[in-house]
Amino acid sequence: MTSRQTPLVIGIAGGSGSGKTTVAQEILNRVGPSRIAFLQHDAYYKDLSGLPPTQRAAVNFDHPNSLETELLTRHIESLKEGKQVEIPIYDFATHSRTKKTFTVVPRGVILVEGILIFAESALRKIFNVKIFVDTDDDIRFIRRLERDISER
Repeated sequence: MTSRQTPLVIGIAGGSGSGKTTVAQEILNRVGPSRIAFLQHDAYYKDLSGLPPTQRAAVNFDHPNSLETELLTRHIESLKEGKQVEIPIYDFATHSRTKKTFTVVPRGVILVEGILIFAESALRKIFNVKIFVDTDDDIRFIRRLERDISER
């Protein structure tokens, strides 16, 4: 029986538009994507397809209750156990999950990125390394506005 080393779990948090994804991409580029299982908390927004459009638009997506953090936690634990996971795909235009998923396979490093990944105690305890990206509010606002116009 071969022994498997427990993966290193890295969390990258910070406000929306702070540069979390940029930091994560730099880590992926330097370490190599074949060595990292990358999870984004944005994929775990709750499916709001059962709500009318006006109620969907009123949801505060910067609040922990808007995310299904328990599922993210289970996925990280599964990856640590050497099991692959199916990640939901969230459609920001409709505020709902698509029927599609994508597969993430276990790797020696699990990299998790999101605005609220340090807000939940159970999730926070999983991280071996915690990185917080602190960026001025005006810069974050401009970045978020540009991103939301082009991507969402």
